[in-house]
Amino acid sequence: MGSYTSREIMAISAGRLVKDGDILFAGTGVSLLAATVAKRIHAPGSVVFFETGGIDPSLEELPLAVADPRVMVGTSINSGLAESLSLLAHPKLHVIGFVGAAQIDKFGNINSTCLGDYNRPKTRFPGAGGACDAFSFAYGMVIFMSHEKRRFVEKVDYLSSPGWLTGGEARRKAGFKRGGPMAVVTNMSVMKFDEVTKKMYLAEYYPGIEPEKIAENTGFAIDISRALPFEPPTDEELRILREEIDPQRLILGGADE
Repeated sequence: MGSYTSREIMAISAGRLVKDGDILFAGTGVSLLAATVAKRIHAPGSVVFFETGGIDPSLEELPLAVADPRVMVGTSINSGLAESLSLLAHPKLHVIGFVGAAQIDKFGNINSTCLGDYNRPKTRFPGAGGACDAFSFAYGMVIFMSHEKRRFVEKVDYLSSPGWLTGGEARRKAGFKRGGPMAVVTNMSVMKFDEVTKKMYLAEYYPGIEPEKIAENTGFAIDISRALPFEPPTDEELRILREEIDPQRLILGGADE
């Protein structure tokens, strides 16, 4: 299959984190693409659902966004926002949320609201949407980021969704009974969180990208001592992704993306 794009390797690396039986709460963009990869390639026994109410769709044709009518095709249930979000906190479900963000800090707190002061922002974003609900109640979260210093920051400009807060037991002490960030998937690597400190560390680095370069593109000190090389996408993973999941390149985009 030759080379692959950053979106392709991000979707495949996130898909590999999913196991059969997992319930996937999917956002728009690469998050949606990765959830479909998980369902179609790595964990056919998983269930995908969307905040707009599509629960367990067939995903025979890739939706462009969570509000795309295709999220309702072949579903087990066509419901609404309240019913969909109620699944996030179900105590017997292993729900993993897939979302993107504008900023993230070393404890996995994310900002999808604004850059700068909230009342006089430099840039205003659409906001958290259902991400804050997912971060608060789901079993775990996978976050998609472009790996740049301006996005990986010491402290987010605005806390849109709670990660591990200030680390350690801070999240539990704040009243969150479960959940928290599991992994951060970027165009360079896969990051995870230390079980005790809850600080982000480099878990896997993509082919051709050295751990030191990843550290240079991170706006806070990060542990790279545990990093392992990422197993490149297989020909079969790429074939299914390109020919069956997104042949129209709705989310994959052009060959250089």
